[in-house]
Amino acid sequence: MNRKLYYGAAWYPELWEEESIAQDIAWMKECGINVVRIGEFAWSKMEPSEDAIDVTFFAQIIERLHNNGIDTVMCTPTATPPIWLSHGHPERLHVNERGEVMGHGSRQHFCTNNRYFRTRCALITKHIAQSLSRLPGLIGWQLDNEFKAHVAECYCDGCLSLWHQWLEERYGHIGRLNEFWGTEIWSQRYESFNQVPQPALTPFLHNASLKTMYQLFSMEKIAEFASEQAVIIRSFSTAPITHNSSIAFHVDNEKLFSGLDFAAYDTYASASNYAAYLINCDLWRTVKRGTPFWIMETSPSYSGSLESSSVPHPDGYVRAEAVAAYALGAGGFCYWHWRQHRAGCEQPHGSVLSAWGKPTIGFKNVVEASLAKEELQPLLLATVPMQAEAAITYSDTAKAFIRTEPMRKLNYRGLVTDYYSRLLEMGVHRDLIMEGAELDGYKLLLTPFLPSLSPVFLERALAFVKNGGIWIAGPLTGGRSEEHTIHTDAALGQLEKLAGVETVYTFPMDGTGTIGQAFGLSASLGMWSAVFEPREPNAKSIGKIRHGAATGLSFITERAIGEGKLVLLGSMPAGEDGDDMLKRLINNYACEAGLTLRTDVTPGTVVAPRQGNGYRLWVIVNMNGAGGSVTLPQGGIDALTQTGVAAGPLTVGSYEYRIIRFQER
Repeated sequence: MNRKLYYGAAWYPELWEEESIAQDIAWMKECGINVVRIGEFAWSKMEPSEDAIDVTFFAQIIERLHNNGIDTVMCTPTATPPIWLSHGHPERLHVNERGEVMGHGSRQHFCTNNRYFRTRCALITKHIAQSLSRLPGLIGWQLDNEFKAHVAECYCDGCLSLWHQWLEERYGHIGRLNEFWGTEIWSQRYESFNQVPQPALTPFLHNASLKTMYQLFSMEKIAEFASEQAVIIRSFSTAPITHNSSIAFHVDNEKLFSGLDFAAYDTYASASNYAAYLINCDLWRTVKRGTPFWIMETSPSYSGSLESSSVPHPDGYVRAEAVAAYALGAGGFCYWHWRQHRAGCEQPHGSVLSAWGKPTIGFKNVVEASLAKEELQPLLLATVPMQAEAAITYSDTAKAFIRTEPMRKLNYRGLVTDYYSRLLEMGVHRDLIMEGAELDGYKLLLTPFLPSLSPVFLERALAFVKNGGIWIAGPLTGGRSEEHTIHTDAALGQLEKLAGVETVYTFPMDGTGTIGQAFGLSASLGMWSAVFEPREPNAKSIGKIRHGAATGLSFITERAIGEGKLVLLGSMPAGEDGDDMLKRLINNYACEAGLTLRTDVTPGTVVAPRQGNGYRLWVIVNMNGAGGSVTLPQGGIDALTQTGVAAGPLTVGSYEYRIIRFQER
């Protein structure tokens, strides 16, 4: 799949007559589409009644696309089971935490753990793979559509039984569960696994361990479903398999993609929130390292449904999105969707063509992005994205913990994106890495908002520090056990001991008027905080509280371990001064760690460094529409015009991109 850059859209030919299908293909060729995704919602077209499976229509579409120079990613249609599967069978449907049974008519209305549903999914997937896998032009597979985007955990009786099995496999004996969860509190002690409830409606709040573990159970089960589907497809096809996921969904992406071949995701971030777009590129690039990721869905203009719509992207922004994605490692950039739906709940959603077959407001942007892709393709295929030297740990397990315990309505995705935006603005090239990722090649590791640190992660991070890395842990990191309980040996458990400090207090610092001082700045402190006293001789205070609660105690410490350092950030600096303080903290340790992959760039403009044979490329993209500049460290060549550029400031216009080639010294 790496012989070219893919540029595509989701297409639903089953909804249209022949004239529209022919018109669609002609328009696709006109604006440079070279791949489409089909079949994801078409179960009733493929199997209108039970066992009457026929995918001839889709075989003909794939062949027709291939004859027109367009490849296909084929989807399994399991997100939208047909009416014959659900009618009269409420036991097969998804049940939410309020006990409400989902009805037919949308998608994801089935319990994905229901055995009959799994059986029917296996049958339709086998038939699709067996029938279509050898067709020319079929280059990949997508499983389902956006697992757990519209629903979270299921609370049906079938899931209750599986939950009990999962608990028994995890704990072995009910006594261990009681001990780990602290079930003596409020007389919650259980005598057998089949007494443990699902965390559905209750008069007050559930035990934290119960609620978090049920999320982890659900995440494991959806990854299991994906794996089952992949195994079936691989028995007939060698084409790579993916899923269009998101960090917004109720899944563990690390587990989900462990059994798939390449990473893909959907994003509908607005132009004003470009950091939320770029964070995806920096995360999904590392999920299947060395394999290009795909943006499987983004809007050519705006997202929308019957109940809402977003602001259309400004002219030039979609092109900037595409250039940034390809430069940061994308192998495919695709829109949702090609032709506007004439019916259904997403009629107002932005598309490339209208329901009546005419270009939409986003069409011009689609053509511009296509032309940019063609211009970039030879340069990008000859180079690879450079691994960053700074890594931020991302964890869907942490997301589950914070969903259980959101403090003052904290949202993990928002917290991480906000933290990430600091590195973006500072010009630090960065990777987001999953919790289980190896740390080879990194110099600076940042792990904010990880309530629980597993022994495996701690061992890997400690080895990283001993070998010369600098690890900045916190805020809101290490204060919970893997079972979502509070440590009893130290407030931050093993992390605290490694840091050589004693946590004196943990408490919610928001609204207390507490002021911290560090790196020559004073700033308000907030969020649930830990404050420390250094205890080991080589542990020292870097930031102290000068006013308010816990005056005189430290909120930033560092300790040398081996060749590196562990830095503990116990509280979140707030406001403009706090933003500057956090940036100074990151910059201080980035310099100390010897980061070289960073640029002097104005906010809103990004640099994607790529490695060639004896040279490097900087792909420079303005993402905020205000234009900007970057300081070139040496003279180079404009790879698009083949003209020389001098060292020093280089200006880029609104949503403009430049590619500069540097010979390695």
